[in-house]
This record gives sequence, structure tokens and C-alpha cells, in this order.
Amino acid sequence: MKKFLLAFAAMCFASLASAQTFDHSHAAFTALLKKHVVLADGGKSSKVKYVEFKKDQPQLKAYLDSLSSVKEAEFNAWTKPQQIAFLINVYNGQTLDLMLQNYPVKSIKDIGSVFDNRWKRKFFKLFGQDAFLDKVEHEMLRKAGVYNEVRVHYAANCASIGCPALREEAFVADRLDKQLEEQAVRFLSDRSRNRYANGKLEVSQIFNWFKEDWASGYKGFDGKTPAITSREDYFSRYAKLLADSPADQQVIADKKAAISHLEYDWNLNGAN
Repeated sequence: MKKFLLAFAAMCFASLASAQTFDHSHAAFTALLKKHVVLADGGKSSKVKYVEFKKDQPQLKAYLDSLSSVKEAEFNAWTKPQQIAFLINVYNGQTLDLMLQNYPVKSIKDIGSVFDNRWKRKFFKLFGQDAFLDKVEHEMLRKAGVYNEVRVHYAANCASIGCPALREEAFVADRLDKQLEEQAVRFLSDRSRNRYANGKLEVSQIFNWFKEDWASGYKGFDGKTPAITSREDYFSRYAKLLADSPADQQVIADKKAAISHLEYDWNLNGAN
């Protein structure tokens, strides 16, 4: 029993030491994003300088290797904000690497085929296992009952114009709520992707593809947001972002606006 307790203590100490050495500031990723991401329209959208980023791909790979080296037990010991920030950065970093590996392309959908889906392709490691983008997004970030945080949809970027903007910095635990909310405001304020027009709410396809996420009693990862049980409920809280006139804003606030979905633009979010 004594040997077992000593071994267990050593394992816990090793996990703690590892957690203390991991850079939760994700500074290396922020440096690359600040260098190669260009904000547009007041930050409502962004573009990536892929040609220049290609030169820094070794630095990106080094950062991604640091993420891949994290053990599952270490990850499980982190706070929810640390876990969410980590997973979003994994998704965005690996998506960027995938695009750089295949650049030049006109769209992420040009990568792979029916039998080699780019979102299901196992091209990186996570917790010592082969991983893929859909695993990170749908099986981890969106997993029911784990984070309950719909704003991850504004943070995980699919390298496409239709997607919410790739943020110009890494996500970090100590500012995660502020970062996610800013991403939400940026996206919902973008009239090219979300707007009240023609007597109805015309919104992004993400609100169609993942409508169940907004109907799941969303309270945010800290549990402080009053529960949201529908898209209408959610949009009512952002009525002033989605419409210009007070009358239209009131229709949204009263949850009476009909909802339709705009065509998604899968073209690459590349800068000239």
C-alpha cells in the first residue's frame, strides 16, 4: 500500500509540474496571428495572409507540437476556461496548418474528397491519439453537458469567408468570456452575414446547422448567463446589433421575427 501511495503521489506531482509548465498564454500562437491576420470592417471579419504565413509554418508546427504533447490527465485537471481556450486554439491552429499544407486552394472544401473528408482526416495528435477537426469541434467543444457554450461557434474558424472571423490573437483562459463575447458582437453586427431585412431575420447557416445548441438551455461555461432555450430567445438579447431601426429591434426583442438562413460563403478567407 505504501508503494502504491508513493507511486500515486509521484504521478500527481508529475501532472502538476507539467500543468505548471504549459504556456496557457498561448503566446507563440498570438504572435503568429497578430502577424498574419488582417482585420476588416472594424473587426467584424478578418483575412489571413497565407503567402506570408507559409514562411512561418515551422513556428506554427512547433506551437502545435506543444499542444499535442499535453496529456489527457493534465487537460482534465485544468479549469473549464483553460480547456475551452486550448481546444479552440487546437482547432484554429490545425485548420491553419491544413490550409498551409495545401495552399494555394480556393476553399477548404477543395481539400480531400468524398472518401477523404478534410474535417474527418486524422492529421494530428491529441492526447496521444490520432485526431481530426470534427472530433475537436463536435465531440469535445460541443459535447452535451460539458461546456454548454454556444459562443465557441464564433471562435472556431473554418478558413472561409462565411465563417465568423479568425481572431487576431489566441484564446486564453483569463480573458475567455470577454473574447467570446467580443466575437459574438463582431459576428452578429456583420450585416453581410446576419441582419434584419425583408421583414425577417436573415442569419448565418451556423444558426441552422447547430440550432440545437441554442435550444439546449445554454448558460455559458460559468453558468451565469440566464438560460437560453431557443434561437429567438438568443437573438432577442442582441436585437440592437441585428437591426438598425427601433421598430425592427423591438420585433426581434419580442421574439416575433421570422428566421431565414443566408447562403454560406466557403471561399478562402485569404488576404491579397
